[in-house]
Amino acid sequence: MRSWLWLVSLVLTACSGPLNNPHGPEEAGRNVLFSNFGPDRPKHLDPARSYSSNEVVFTGQIYDPPLQYHYLRRPYELEPLTADGMPRVTYLDAQGRTLPPEAPPESIASTTYEIRIKPGIRYQPHPCFARDETGRPRYIPLRAGDLAGIRRLTDFPETGSRELVAADYVYQIKRLANPRLNSPIFGLMSDYIVGLGEFGRMLQAVSRDLPRHAYLDLDRYPLEGAQVVDRYTYRITIRGKYPQFVYWLAMPFFAPVPPEAERFYNQPGMAERNLTLDWQPVGTGPFYLAENDPNRVMILRRNPNYRADFYPDAGEPGDAAAGLLADAGRRLPLLDEAIYRLEKEDIPQWSKFLQGYYDSSGISSDTFDQAIRIGPDGQPDLSPEMSARDIRLTTAVRTSIWYVGFNMLDPVIGGATDKARKLRQALSIALDYEEFISIFLNGRGIPAQGPLPPGIFGHREGEAGINPVVYRWQPDNGGGRPVRRDIAEARRLLAEAGYPGGREAGSGRPLTLYFDTMASGPEAKSRLDWYRKQFAKLDIQLIVRSTDYNRFQDKMLKGNAQIFEWGWNADYPDPENFLFLLYGPNRKAGKNGENAANYANVEFDRLFAQMKDLDNGPERQRVIDAMIEIVRRDAPWVFAYYPKSFGLSHAWAGNTKPNLMANNTLKYRKVEPALRMAYQARWNRPVWWPVWALVGVLIAAVVPAALAYRRRLMATVG
Repeated sequence: MRSWLWLVSLVLTACSGPLNNPHGPEEAGRNVLFSNFGPDRPKHLDPARSYSSNEVVFTGQIYDPPLQYHYLRRPYELEPLTADGMPRVTYLDAQGRTLPPEAPPESIASTTYEIRIKPGIRYQPHPCFARDETGRPRYIPLRAGDLAGIRRLTDFPETGSRELVAADYVYQIKRLANPRLNSPIFGLMSDYIVGLGEFGRMLQAVSRDLPRHAYLDLDRYPLEGAQVVDRYTYRITIRGKYPQFVYWLAMPFFAPVPPEAERFYNQPGMAERNLTLDWQPVGTGPFYLAENDPNRVMILRRNPNYRADFYPDAGEPGDAAAGLLADAGRRLPLLDEAIYRLEKEDIPQWSKFLQGYYDSSGISSDTFDQAIRIGPDGQPDLSPEMSARDIRLTTAVRTSIWYVGFNMLDPVIGGATDKARKLRQALSIALDYEEFISIFLNGRGIPAQGPLPPGIFGHREGEAGINPVVYRWQPDNGGGRPVRRDIAEARRLLAEAGYPGGREAGSGRPLTLYFDTMASGPEAKSRLDWYRKQFAKLDIQLIVRSTDYNRFQDKMLKGNAQIFEWGWNADYPDPENFLFLLYGPNRKAGKNGENAANYANVEFDRLFAQMKDLDNGPERQRVIDAMIEIVRRDAPWVFAYYPKSFGLSHAWAGNTKPNLMANNTLKYRKVEPALRMAYQARWNRPVWWPVWALVGVLIAAVVPAALAYRRRLMATVG
């Protein structure tokens, strides 16, 4: 009997700990944010190479460019990060003479951005900065035996640090031209940064004469467009006037990289151990990468050398009431650590979020109905199940637009005639994107009124912001709302275009239009059927021409498509980054630009050239208003919708305001570990009855047999 009691005790002991917690017991109660990544691991963590959204989750917290976006204010606003102020901008003519700020753009030959960084900023502890007793680098060059037993960065017994200097920023700008790195922005920056293209060609020639893994010392080669002024000041010179360049200074591409890091990693034996800058970043940011196991977990830990940085004390209306200013003035970062676990599937990640083991979550199509309810007014809200768990919903309109484009080179749908214009206007009314958003996006979008989404300077709200061609303003007690014009107005415009009842006025032939798309297969069928029904409301036959990616791109480049759908995500929050999509010289056909509609309007192009060089203010707003009025009337696009992001967070996760432009938002986030543990305990109570039932079955099966065996033994003894 004792052996069976021991078995029961063993079963109960095994079941007494946490049954489903994916995190270790040592992590309970700590000031740690739990999140996830996947299904793909980050490929590049080198700031010269990284450009993907799943990579900036990490690089944005490790590297410090000179500027950042204010966490709370909207429209998005740049502010100093490591810089002690905004860059000092100077315009120069062809003779190098200084021009006044109001100088006409055509007189500006070059622009300099002089940036002074704050003294005293220090890098994270790292072996590349370690020094021996004589003050020389400890691991540069590596000595015999230094790599014995080294498998990861933490195996190096010694680390060090040093102060950030202006030369580190210049060094990184040079790295953009390094042919071994293939930076994705080298081509673009070569058009602007003086001498960068020539610098890249020179490095390519130098690299050919070096062994494959030999260190390329960029400090030996000067770059005209990026120069050190003094220990804390550097200067970037670009061609002409390009006000949008300042936005690039908030991206990791322009963060500092210390030459010691590249020397350290570029030694024999390091790459074989995955010890590279692409795998183990070195920065001055609020966190450093403590563990990089992309098949399991990635851990960001507080940088012990992080400078004095504080939570903002002002935001926009509503932030204080939402608790977003409760930490005003607190030193950053608010977290000690952030642990990201690999999740290859949506459902396991969602289950762990509901159990309280992840602090926040997005909403996939598979989980949308469980998380969200659409109210009678069409607005999304949390489901009762989510509300009962005290989960919060945050939404934000993304700095993106989706549109249906008309090829302005097409003889039927394109051109600047009244006939073609009214046809496009009629179709703009007929395509009911309120319905599309409800059916296909689960409410995750808002109908677009023009090319500029909310959060971008120039976007207008309310009655002043509606597209009067497609909408009318309906006043109500709350102020009013835009209402899509009736289909009868679309039919009237169609008749005025020469197609009464969807037929050519002269010949009576039915109007047939063509929709070119890469979409195909069962998933796309319902959406393409929806488009056919929208055109059918005007008795227009729509023929869908589905092709593969290469064929579609070829048709767009040759200007052979008629109607198509397209989208755009902002590179930076400036109206130029959207309005250039309609700028004539930037057309797709023949130029391979981003103006996929091949739209050209002389007045719009003139205003664009004026607008792109203006600073944000009343004059720029006036010009933007005039440009948007032109494209609403010409209707080269059906302004479809601005996508909307949805996020969920638990009651213990704070400061979760979405910021769709900032990369370094982790330092503002906070958690309440004790509250998290209380919720986890409530949601994950162990269910013991199956264990007791199993024990009962074992006892019922074993005890009679044991008693019978004992009786046989006794009978044998007797």
